[in-house]
Amino acid sequence: MRDYFIRRLLLIPPTLLGITIIVFAITRLVPGGPLERALMESQQMTVGSAMGSTQQAGEGMALSEAQLQKLKEYYGFDKPILESYVIWLGKVVRGDLGTSYRYNEPVWDVIEQRFPISIYYGVVTLIITYIVCIPLGVLKAIKHRTLVDNLSSVLIFAGYAIPGYVLGALLLLYFSVRLEWFPMGGFVSLRFDELGPWDQAMDILHHSVLPLTCYLIGSFAVVTMLLKNHLMDNLASDYIRTAIAKGVSFQQAVIRHAMRNSLIPIATTFGQNITLLVTGSFLIETVFDINGFGLLGLNSVLDRDYPVVMGVILLSSFLLLIGNIISDVLVALVDPRIRFN
Repeated sequence: MRDYFIRRLLLIPPTLLGITIIVFAITRLVPGGPLERALMESQQMTVGSAMGSTQQAGEGMALSEAQLQKLKEYYGFDKPILESYVIWLGKVVRGDLGTSYRYNEPVWDVIEQRFPISIYYGVVTLIITYIVCIPLGVLKAIKHRTLVDNLSSVLIFAGYAIPGYVLGALLLLYFSVRLEWFPMGGFVSLRFDELGPWDQAMDILHHSVLPLTCYLIGSFAVVTMLLKNHLMDNLASDYIRTAIAKGVSFQQAVIRHAMRNSLIPIATTFGQNITLLVTGSFLIETVFDINGFGLLGLNSVLDRDYPVVMGVILLSSFLLLIGNIISDVLVALVDPRIRFN
């Protein structure tokens, strides 16, 4: 098993290499890049400043070759794709992801500013989801087709059917605008630095109630129903009936036998949630005006901020690959029958 995980770790660099090559090539070939946008903005500024003179406006519609070459050098479009990628890769190996076109700051600094926010929402969402959904899934499997099961299913699927960003808009409209119980958005208040440690913690909690509700509402149904369905299949298996026939209580049969096998699909999907710790939901972040990692990735794509795009893709892909390895580890821990060779 040790050799298997060593091989998986060794596969991470070539996998990241392939992903970044594809994305880097797309950023160079897709139309409407930063060079085209800079040319368009330059032309609009020239035309706007020369509205009184048709001749001046006509002369200012194009940049000189020297100016165009400087723009290409600034954005890194003066070299072939492969050569540009090798240069970018060399900087990444040294810990330099480049400089953002939009923020004019190092990409690491731009990402670092939003990383704690996404980590906070992701970790809290993950913890609450599994703490609530695993016991709820067990209860629904044991109380199948009872009032508890039917009522919880209605609530769970109703929440799953409502998109998080739509629910966020409704929550803001009612609890923030009408009742004024919660702030309109943001991660913290404007006076956050002036507050004490306890007040700062309460301020973060006050701002987190509505966004966390939107994050949790969609994941509840998936985890709960996944555990319930697999637990019901295991409870109907022959080995459970045999264990009960030998004198094992139903509670022990559920906890010691059926539950362990039912956790295998949960462990399989757990590692994939590592990426969600960072990426989050850009729609929810937009509704609540949260400057998280997901919103940064969306804005960088819309603004053609390719250094930030490459940084986001690199980090997200790395976390996804690490998450898949964590899933394999958890599956091996839950089910002793599984051996990776």
